[in-house]
Amino acid sequence: MQTFTYIFLAFLLASTVVQLYLSLRQKQHVSAHRAAVPTPFAGKISLAEHQKAADYTLAKGGLGRIDLLIGLVILLAWTLGGGLEWLDAQWRSLGWNELYTGTAVMLSLILIGSVLDMPLSLYRTFVLEERFGFNKMTAITFITDLFKGAALALIIGIPVIMLILWLMTSAGSLWWLYAWAALTAFSLLMTWAYPKFIAPLFNKFSPLEDGEVAERLNALLTRTGFNSKGVFIMDGSRRSAHGNAYFTGFGKNKRIVFFDTLLKHLTPAQVEAVLAHELGHFKRKHIVKGMALSMLMTLSGFIVLAWLMTQAWFYTALGVSQPSTYMALVLFMLVSPAFTFFIGPIMAWWSRKHEFEADEFAAQQSSSAELIAALVGLYKENASTLTPDPWYSAFYDSHPPAAIRIAHLQQQM
Repeated sequence: MQTFTYIFLAFLLASTVVQLYLSLRQKQHVSAHRAAVPTPFAGKISLAEHQKAADYTLAKGGLGRIDLLIGLVILLAWTLGGGLEWLDAQWRSLGWNELYTGTAVMLSLILIGSVLDMPLSLYRTFVLEERFGFNKMTAITFITDLFKGAALALIIGIPVIMLILWLMTSAGSLWWLYAWAALTAFSLLMTWAYPKFIAPLFNKFSPLEDGEVAERLNALLTRTGFNSKGVFIMDGSRRSAHGNAYFTGFGKNKRIVFFDTLLKHLTPAQVEAVLAHELGHFKRKHIVKGMALSMLMTLSGFIVLAWLMTQAWFYTALGVSQPSTYMALVLFMLVSPAFTFFIGPIMAWWSRKHEFEADEFAAQQSSSAELIAALVGLYKENASTLTPDPWYSAFYDSHPPAAIRIAHLQQQM
């Protein structure tokens, strides 16, 4: 084995061990606190609801550990096991040029990955989610979504893949800059187009009807100076009992979306507080900052890839004997998570900081008490654990733990 092979295996093993360790800590911590509702939530969440959340968390964690180990085996099979070498040889045997061969390799890799992921996806939806009363998806809806997603992936993915591969081979030494610019432009286009053209292919979006909720939300939007295409209700209950709310799009195509499941469980004042929190992300420029960081990380990735693709050891150390631009891209996409895994806690901390800032904005524009009530309702309806392991939460969670978040909001009252 070459030096880089050992480096890759070391990072892969380290990231896997850390993930397993944190997952087992989460399992132990949640199990140890299953018997009693935490004091801040006493009287608000019943013991049965708390235990359901604990059991749901434990079930998801167990499935996550299986998924992690399967992913490890598949990654090693593709790289050091010779899977990519075999796949590349099959397509090269057709005698196509590098652009078409590379596109075929990448599409077939994605297809095979989707097929391998299917058993766990089916189990997650129709067994785990069903067991806890969250799944509302029928087999017909699952299959329909699958084909719609595949069609979109082909329609959108093929031109993007071909453009990036063409730039890598034809745009000279600065191809990485042109590829980054092209991918950034595409991402912005998709962000703009998603709410109007793509999301409606999977869900129905209806304008919020007139009433107390609409009056409260429109008043909030007016006093915060937020302009959008409107507030829409999404039929999330067709697939899941989980509730959520989010912003989508940008510029004049911004939309505010509430799951119908969320509106069923919250009062008008609580819905207003939830929207105020989402507006806080916009007003504190979290969305813009997130996009800027994503662009910077993508640019950094392309710069690293531009160097790696010229290094023969990068291919041979990962089980590929014949260097090519497309194989450099494939290998980079497959192995980079092992090297960037430990950036995760920084990103999670940054996200939690933004959540606190959005909560503070909501407290100023609406009501801390109503947002607390809304969050408690969401924790209850989504079976979110109230007692995550502190290390696990610090490493992974994009939102602060329930007790810490509630305490922070109480300070705003």
